[in-house]
Amino acid sequence: MLETLITSKTRLRLLVKLFINAANNGYLRGLADELNESTNAIRKELNNLTEAGYLEKEAVRNTILYKANTRHPLFSTLQKIVRQHLGLDAIIEMILSRMGTVYQIALVGDYANGIDSGFIQVQVYGADLNAAYIAQLQPKIEAQIKRKVFFELRDEPLKEGLIIYENQES
Repeated sequence: MLETLITSKTRLRLLVKLFINAANNGYLRGLADELNESTNAIRKELNNLTEAGYLEKEAVRNTILYKANTRHPLFSTLQKIVRQHLGLDAIIEMILSRMGTVYQIALVGDYANGIDSGFIQVQVYGADLNAAYIAQLQPKIEAQIKRKVFFELRDEPLKEGLIIYENQES
């Protein structure tokens, strides 16, 4: 859906990389290698996004580091749009509906690092989690978000990954 609004695939991939997690950042060459794009295409989009104020750049030694501008008035909106584009809202909603007592949901792997690889690894921490429910839920989520999903149920707090849900009562 977001592809129809943002027609540049390079721009969309940069937004996913830098806005899924505010801690993500990158250099021109590193982003070009990671996204398998030419440095010129990446440079053009980085310049456009920086000029619009969506990205910040910082000189580090002889290179420029790019990251999301968390002070931009649209930062949280863009981050929410990126997460909806990836289907993270649907995952959270479906998990919480009948999963048991969920304390945390986190992404690990590619998506935690902002790489839209098509394979989402999700860790769920909680008490009395319903493994049978998640097994039958997985194909439904995959059909809805058009990405493969792998779930790992945990009985201990999550120490890694991108926390996308946290129950404050835990």
